[in-house]
Amino acid sequence: MPAKKNKVDVDKLTGNALIKEVNRRIRLARTQWDAHNNAATRRERDRAIELYEQLSKAEREKVPQVLRVWLRYRSEKYFGKDK
Repeated sequence: MPAKKNKVDVDKLTGNALIKEVNRRIRLARTQWDAHNNAATRRERDRAIELYEQLSKAEREKVPQVLRVWLRYRSEKYFGKDK
């Protein structure tokens, strides 16, 4: 029997839990990007952006700058509206 996966209800996340989930999603998107898995990258990036937009300005500062830059750069250059 496979191990049970703990599903996170992202609608109920707040504070540090939400920041951790944003970080996790961005890191997962980066992993998929490195594996040249564009569909998975786009899916995780979209989920990360959705959660990132829920953060306040102070909470956004708690997301490591490397992750924020990657999210913004990949979002605009490779997955922008015209792509």
